[in-house]
Amino acid sequence: MTSDMLHKHFTPYSPKPGEEFMNSDQLAHFRGILEALKQQLIEDIERTVHTMKDEATVFADPNDRASQETDIAIELRNRDRERKLIKKIEETIDRIDSGDYGYCAACGVEIGIKRLEARPTATLCIDCKTLEEVREKQIAK
Repeated sequence: MTSDMLHKHFTPYSPKPGEEFMNSDQLAHFRGILEALKQQLIEDIERTVHTMKDEATVFADPNDRASQETDIAIELRNRDRERKLIKKIEETIDRIDSGDYGYCAACGVEIGIKRLEARPTATLCIDCKTLEEVREKQIAK
């Protein structure tokens, strides 16, 4: 949901022929994407808090109360996921600062600009991520 909104707000990066991977222009591009996503998530969380305060109603009917509690629980679970994503975004920005961004944490190859634009917090190249998912499926069985 938030990721879809993000893609409407930035122009995909078009590398120039012979351009060095993760040069200062590319790093600035991805930092901008990450900071915009983080800001959007923070605004969503704040909006939820205000909405929950404003809509705090005590219903006499137990069904209405149960419905409201379920809605609140779902909303809180979503916001918890977003809180975890904010932490991941901050770690990713730290990787940009340290010069590790854009390279696979497992094998060290370039992750790829298109993959990073689709998932700016990616730490694994597509091959390593695929292997990780296959291992997870095998363990889950």
